[in-house]
Amino acid sequence: MSTAWILICALLLDAIAGEPNWIWRRIPHPAVLMGQLIGWCDQTFNTGVGRKVKGAAVVLALVLLGGGIGMMLGQLGPIVEIILAAILLAQRSLVQHVRAVADGLRLSLPQARRAVAMIVSRDTRDMQPPAIARSAIESAAENFSDGVIAPAFWFLIGGLPGLIIYKLVNTADSMIGYRTPRFADFGWAAARFDDLLNWPAARLSAVLIALPAHVLSQWSAIRRDAALHKSPNAGWPEAAMARAIAVALAGPRAYDGVMQTFEWVNPNGARDIGAAKIDACIARLWQAWALAVGVVTVIAVLTG
Repeated sequence: MSTAWILICALLLDAIAGEPNWIWRRIPHPAVLMGQLIGWCDQTFNTGVGRKVKGAAVVLALVLLGGGIGMMLGQLGPIVEIILAAILLAQRSLVQHVRAVADGLRLSLPQARRAVAMIVSRDTRDMQPPAIARSAIESAAENFSDGVIAPAFWFLIGGLPGLIIYKLVNTADSMIGYRTPRFADFGWAAARFDDLLNWPAARLSAVLIALPAHVLSQWSAIRRDAALHKSPNAGWPEAAMARAIAVALAGPRAYDGVMQTFEWVNPNGARDIGAAKIDACIARLWQAWALAVGVVTVIAVLTG
């Protein structure tokens, strides 16, 4: 069974089953284990002098460990590969988290704030409905890239070793890849390597979102708005989603009690938005996912 066919099965299994809580209440999720490992590395090595070198060594060790584990698990056969790949993909769980924000907006503002606080790091206590909707949509677009398309891409390229390496590096970036006094040096390598690994998937995600929405003709504007983002990658799927559902994203938001100004993405799009636009975003996520499955199917057929 080829890697492409295994990936198709994994994408379908993830979309159908998602994250069954009855399993993860009994055993730790692989992402939790990855986080525990990286937390141990942080506590053990992020001290004293030479933190940049230590951080780079940790990333190298994660790559070697992930590649080795992936090769060993890959020997267990395609069924194991399908299950493990599905576990490390996140389409259904992403949609569920984003839909919870839309449902919250339909119930009450406090409920919506609690739901969006589960998926964004910005301040949510005083958010109004349009800001809540924008936050959910931005998170959905970005996480479609690094939670679905990037893992699928690296599985297609490198099988389970490629997928596990990506997830380890991406988890490391989410935990230590910050420009803070504690992590600026130690997390530098994780952040830069994560940027590199996400580079192709971010642009591919933008195409997958834009194409079924018939906004690929606006690619020059998508590219321009993507450059406004502080991340070299996250702006691409966000800019594509903004045009796919005709909304303005980004704009002012607060972090740690301080309001910060960000350029508007698709500034002529709707700004007074709510649950309906989150619903539209979810529909675009599924269209993009279906297109991705179609592309992988073509690859599977052509490669045998």
